[in-house]
Amino acid sequence: MVGLQILQRRRKVAERYVQAFADIPVANVSDCMTRMTAGGPRLRPMHKGGRLGGPALTVKCRPGDNLMIHKALDMAEPGDIIVVDAGGDLTNSLFGELMMSYAMQRKLGGVVLNGAVRDADIIAAGSFPIYAAGVTHRGPYKDGPGEINVPIALDGMVIQPGDLVIGDADGLLCVPHDDVEQVLAACREKVALEQKTITNIRAGKHNTSWVDARLKAIGCDPTPR
Repeated sequence: MVGLQILQRRRKVAERYVQAFADIPVANVSDCMTRMTAGGPRLRPMHKGGRLGGPALTVKCRPGDNLMIHKALDMAEPGDIIVVDAGGDLTNSLFGELMMSYAMQRKLGGVVLNGAVRDADIIAAGSFPIYAAGVTHRGPYKDGPGEINVPIALDGMVIQPGDLVIGDADGLLCVPHDDVEQVLAACREKVALEQKTITNIRAGKHNTSWVDARLKAIGCDPTPR
């Protein structure tokens, strides 16, 4: 029944891809995905610092209700990222210290909430990756409805169960399961190109002639008058 269903995840991104993306800045991955996908600027890291990365276990729940998130914590496998679409409502918190402690005990890779957390000082002092849209002390309800392992969307970024979800200080990004190999190859090329650019900058050899060329192309005289 729509709104009340718990499904099995049929596939998930392989661990080798999780590790391969671990050192690539999210901004670089975004560029290689033509900057068309983003989880929204509201979803910020609530933890002290550190990378988020792993296969998505998706949850859709009613704003202010975390019943299905509790179920997802029981279902998740080590390394999984629980990704929750709660409509972005910040009236009630959906996740706090107790749930974080349980997620850590189960060796999960992190949690993403399009909603609010509480116990923010404790979360902020730790390294367990938690991204959320805000903070409030008001607790959640546990009545449902909700769904697990269904497609969800965060600010237009569609996430399927098993997709790769990554995050750093710049924000969150989903790399679709079937695209990880292609995106990884493009990212490796971009990282190598940026490293070359940094080397040239430090050596005083950085070529910026493209700026004037681009200005001319749009009809702007690049010579100051």
